[in-house]
Amino acid sequence: MKDTDIQIGTCYDIKVGNNTTAVRIMKPLPTGGWEAVTLSSKKTLNIKSGKRIVGLHKPKPDKQPKVQTTPNTGKPGPQGAKQRAAQVLDQISVPLDKRLSALDAAAKVLAEVGEPLNCKQMIEAMMAKGYWKPAHAGKTPANTLHAAIGTEIKKKGDQSRFEKVGRGQFGLRT
Repeated sequence: MKDTDIQIGTCYDIKVGNNTTAVRIMKPLPTGGWEAVTLSSKKTLNIKSGKRIVGLHKPKPDKQPKVQTTPNTGKPGPQGAKQRAAQVLDQISVPLDKRLSALDAAAKVLAEVGEPLNCKQMIEAMMAKGYWKPAHAGKTPANTLHAAIGTEIKKKGDQSRFEKVGRGQFGLRT
């Protein structure tokens, strides 16, 4: 694409290796080229030449951003905790031919138990009830679950299914 055709604030597809990615041109650089932000990961990058730009970005219909709705969270309390546990159990309905993920199984166990557990206790309960078993016979599934729960809490914040209630202890968010 010609350098003169590129407009600030417009979205373009650029070539990155063998792939293309969507970017929004933010501002021109004093050394020539443009500063751009990727639409998917919001990372900033510098485009030195218009040759790297493939064309205008046209999102595919199946790649449209999904509208996220926030669940109705009332005031926390004993009824709120029971309702939240019931919601979690309702959300985790998996066909018989599919396995639960470790996070889904952990949420199901916490909803049934109704009290915080550490990851080792969750793994034991998940395996005893047949909700989950390690696919690769890993040596430390409790550590993996702990990391996954921590990641979900960090990424989703208040929308996470889990909350840390003590050192190594997790419960369902109320």
